[in-house]
Amino acid sequence: MAHRVVWSPRGLADVEAIATYIACDSLTYAKAVVRKILISTRMLEHFPLAGRKVPEFDDENIRELLVHSYRIIYAVRERQVTVAAVIHGKRML
Repeated sequence: MAHRVVWSPRGLADVEAIATYIACDSLTYAKAVVRKILISTRMLEHFPLAGRKVPEFDDENIRELLVHSYRIIYAVRERQVTVAAVIHGKRML
């Protein structure tokens, strides 16, 4: 049975901010990065534990996917995956 993937307001705002920042230099690259982030999160419907456990937390249900230089932080609960944040890999969580 597939999980439902939902985005938190923070996660959506993070992706918008990333797109805006990258678009200052390249609209094409901004679209490509956002597309890759979205495609990566779609596969969580069927493979919610695909990402690694977030090192900063001692919780198997808080996981992350790495896309380009970004960390997609998400939580797995019951039949739902919630994308909590998308941050640059060099930023502190």
